[in-house]
Amino acid sequence: MKTFDGLSLDVRTSGPQDAPLTVLLAHCWTLNQADWSYQVRDLQREFGHGIRIVTWDHRGHGASQESPKADCTVANLARDMADVIEQHAAPGPLVLAGHSIGGMTIMALAEQRPEIFERVVGVALVATSSGRLDTVTLGLPEMGPFLRRQIPRVLAFRSRTLTKRARRRAPIIERRIVRNFLFGRPMRLVDAALTVEGIINSPAATMVGFYENCMEHERTAALKVLDGIPTQVLVGTRDVLTPPEHARRIADAVEGAVLTVIPEAGHMLPLERDEIVSATLVRLVRPHL
Repeated sequence: MKTFDGLSLDVRTSGPQDAPLTVLLAHCWTLNQADWSYQVRDLQREFGHGIRIVTWDHRGHGASQESPKADCTVANLARDMADVIEQHAAPGPLVLAGHSIGGMTIMALAEQRPEIFERVVGVALVATSSGRLDTVTLGLPEMGPFLRRQIPRVLAFRSRTLTKRARRRAPIIERRIVRNFLFGRPMRLVDAALTVEGIINSPAATMVGFYENCMEHERTAALKVLDGIPTQVLVGTRDVLTPPEHARRIADAVEGAVLTVIPEAGHMLPLERDEIVSATLVRLVRPHL
């Protein structure tokens, strides 16, 4: 599909266009819709063609078209998500799930298009933040702020100066970032490899543009739109990108939200704690079928 500003997005659907409910899954920064592969599998096993599932690669990610750096914003991701809903969701109720920047996208959607949430019957905000990301220390109070700024720039430099083939042959920096900052314990090698591949496939503009925009993200006030909608907030105790205090801030801002803190888990919850995330989505979907 085409975005409002003419970019091509890779969108995938399963289930009928007239299904009684649609689940939309918004992935994290520098990965792609494979971020939700376990959940798509588990939802299909649980409900078959009784629901519609929609995933897509954000602009500048995966198989979607690269976006200019200036257009790599959470606000634009929300505009894209609104178009995905209008073009690919069934006409009935919606369950929205967002991981990391995908969760921020849902918050920006609430800010831009609150009327869409009249159809929303469940929300899962997974390892994400409503703001203050410029205070994150990566678990390293002294060096963390410096590293937080440098990591996307180093990755962008590698993207500009090395071929993907060369980075795949020696993904030393990518692997170190994934191990040290993205996953908790235990870490499955297949999940780490998927995450490294997502980073290698991310253009420099995606790295730097979305990082800079996320530092300006502050949408706690928009969470008021979710009041009364069953909302699940999930975070790992070892998440150093969107730490537990960020999840608590979200849960405190949404009337009736349920916070789940997962021991030893890191930032990549849909992969490293797939059963918990899938079970959360099933609980949001089941009452409406």
